[in-house]
This record gives sequence, structure tokens and C-alpha cells, in this order.
Amino acid sequence: MGVRVAVIGAGYLGRHHARVFSEIEEAELVGVVDVDRDRAGEIARLYGCRAFTDFREVFPHVDAVSIVTPTSVHHDIAMNSLRAGKDILVEKPLTPTVEEAEELIAEADRTGRIIQVGHLERFNPAVLYVEGRIERPKFFEAERLSPFQGRGTDVDVTLDLMIHDIDIILSLCRSPVTDVRAVGARVLTGRLDAVKAWLEMENGTKALVTASRVSTEKRRVLKVFQDSGYMMLDYQDLEIQTHRRTPAGAIAREDIRLDYREPLKEELRDFALCVMDGREPRVTARDGLEALKVAIEINGKIEETI
Repeated sequence: MGVRVAVIGAGYLGRHHARVFSEIEEAELVGVVDVDRDRAGEIARLYGCRAFTDFREVFPHVDAVSIVTPTSVHHDIAMNSLRAGKDILVEKPLTPTVEEAEELIAEADRTGRIIQVGHLERFNPAVLYVEGRIERPKFFEAERLSPFQGRGTDVDVTLDLMIHDIDIILSLCRSPVTDVRAVGARVLTGRLDAVKAWLEMENGTKALVTASRVSTEKRRVLKVFQDSGYMMLDYQDLEIQTHRRTPAGAIAREDIRLDYREPLKEELRDFALCVMDGREPRVTARDGLEALKVAIEINGKIEETI
């Protein structure tokens, strides 16, 4: 029997959380919560669990919860869950503000509970491949572009899309950001829909990060430049292209195609195992906080100019 878990929020992504928890042996999906009773009932019937409209009602029945709601209510639901003694996974961004994130971390420390943040791309096979081949990165370039879909528009694109690449770059670089420059525009939502940011780290590494949810194409690419060569990873197609200088001075190119593993399934399995074993998750609340700080600083730089 796996960890007893409920999914709070039965929207587009919440439905997938429910599906995965119903599939993996490490978890037992007990319930789905949504303020829309019909929506909760629909997803609960689909995946063979109970439906709830008040998240507090699931606490007696579960060990952990997955919070997949609008960002504005993350703090309230997460704080109540921690105080009820539940380990939690919170979809990114952890909270809309740094202060709220710090409050959750303090409560998790006080209660000894786990907070995992849903930075899905950390479980992407391409990212896992590159992680083991990072030496001393000098420069990162990331592009995350999407056509407009109408989801995630309760926050700026920095918190909706760009925060994924901020988190990955911070995890690969392992050095704090010391300088931020950024430009961006409100296009369709009244919030920032297209952003470009330049980051400089304490160790000298630099990064150029682009995100748009009003693009004509879907593109998810990360380029890593270091003394030993250049790597480009495609998150969507799971392709890695590397260029390395050989001892003879030639440039050797290698194209690698990785086998697909569903990142969400790997993420939720990791969460369930962390709850069972009491170990620290791959993406901690502090990781989520550091990415949030950078994203909010980028927003601040743009707000100064528009």
C-alpha cells in the first residue's frame, strides 16, 4: 500500500496529478478536491476515489496532499495542510510572494513536514542527462515559448513559464544571482506575457532567459556553454546535441536521443517516496523560494520601465 494522497485542485494539471497518483504503486489516491462539485466528482469517478469540495475534509484520510490550485491560494491551503501534519507538494510557483514562501518554510521546519515544489522539468530525462555533465558553466541560454492557451494567466509569464528555467539554471550553476536586467511586455492578459532577462551569478556565470506565452511556436531549449564545449538540450524532443574539442583540436559533435519517461510520473513518484522514507525531495521549498526571488526581481526590473 502506498502513501495515501489527495489532489487539491481538479483543473487541467490537477487532473493529471490524479491520473498519475492512481497509476503508481507508491501512492493510493484517496480523494480529489475542487470547489466545483461537479468537476471534483467527474475526476473522482474517472480515477476511482472520493470527491470533496473543502480541502480540510480530506485531512483525516490522507498522509499527504498535492496542491494544484491557482497560485493565489497556495499559501492558505499549504499552511493549513502543514498544520494538519501533512506532507505537501505545491505546484510552481510555490507562492505569489517571497514572504508567503518563507512562512511556509518556517512552518514546515517547525512541524517536520516535507514541502516539494512542482518544478516538473527537474525530472525531464534531458535535464537529468545534462546534470551529470556540467563542469564549470560559463553561460546559459534558455528559451521557453508557447502559443497563447489561456492557462496560468493569474500570474506573469515569469512565474508561469520562465521560473522553470530559472530553477534549472540555479540548480546547475549552484551560485546565487547578483545582478538582474530585464525587459518585457503585457500583450494579451494584462500581465507580463513576454519577458527576456539577463542574469549574472556570484561565480561569474551568466544567463540569458527568454519566455513568452504569446509566441507563434512552442519551443523549450536550454544551451550550456563551458570550457569543455557546448550542449543544447531540447526538453520536448528529448534530444541532446554536444560539441567538444578533441585533444587533436578538432570539434567532435554528438547527437543523443533519450528514451521518454513521463516527468510528472517521476516527480510524483519521488514525492511519494520522500513521504514514505522521510527524505528531502529533489526540489525543496528553498529551491522554489530561490527561483521565486529571481522571478519577482525580474518583474520588478521590468515594472521600473513600463
